[in-house]
Formats: sequence, C-alpha cells, structure tokens
Amino acid sequence: MITQKQTLVTKDVANKKLVVVREFDAPLETVWQAWTDSDLLDKWWAPKPWKAETKKMSFTEGGTWLYCMVGPEGPGHWCRADFTTINKNKSFSATDTFCDEDGKINPEFPAMYWNNAFTRTNTGTKVTIEIRFDDEAGIQKILEMGFEEGFSAALGNLDELVETL
Repeated sequence: MITQKQTLVTKDVANKKLVVVREFDAPLETVWQAWTDSDLLDKWWAPKPWKAETKKMSFTEGGTWLYCMVGPEGPGHWCRADFTTINKNKSFSATDTFCDEDGKINPEFPAMYWNNAFTRTNTGTKVTIEIRFDDEAGIQKILEMGFEEGFSAALGNLDELVETL
C-alpha cells in the first residue's frame, strides 16, 4: 500500500512495462479534468522549471494532444499523444511519441503506450498508469532520460494544482 502523495514506480524491463501509481487528495472528477483539459495539463505536466505548452488538443478517441516541453533556455521537446480509448472518469489510453512541431513522429525515440486508470478512494483519487514499450531498449532509453524523476516531479505539480481547483 502506498502513502498519500508518494509516487510508486515499478519497473518491469523484461516485460517492457512501467507502472506508476499516485494518490491525490482531490475528487476523481477534478483529477480527471486535470489530466484531460489542455489548459490544466499545461500547468502541471512538465517538471519545474520546465513547462508544457499545448499547440492543439482534441481529447476524443482518435484525437491528438500536441505540446512542447519548454525549458528555461526555450523550446525543448515536442511530443504528441494519440488517444485510443476514453472511458470518462474511469480510464483512457494513448500512444505517446516524441515529434516535431507539426506532430511528425521522431523514430529515434520509443513509442510509449499509456493506459491511465482513475479510481475513487476514501480520501480522493488513485491514478494507476501502465506504460508499455515495444522493446527493452525503449524502456531503458526513457528511464535514462530521467522519466522516473521527471514524471514524479510533474505529479507533485498536480498535487499543488488540485488543491486550487
């Protein structure tokens, strides 16, 4: 069992999978909105001092979120999420890739297949994220790029944001 406001990351390299679990002291609908509204995503998605800037987003099955991770020195990495399934206030899945500013996928980086599940708890909401990769090299590359530390920091930003919503 995890404690509140702690990010638990389980790495299963052999099965090309990461599982991230995080609880939030906020209603499920509030946490869901923070994950699915581009204005709110821009406020928490990137680890500080970085920030996310959405170019366009259509949170629909078959829709895309195209955004840039902007660092203190200026634009850094463009990314896109292609939404595959959405079950409102329950779960959604997407394929995440690095890309250029027009959304053209960069094949030098691995695709990540996200499934995000939202569960009501006695004190708020638990989010369970399963991320699958095509191969072990892909999961290793993302981990070497600092995924665990960066995503944990971003989820800390979400803690701060949901307190204000």
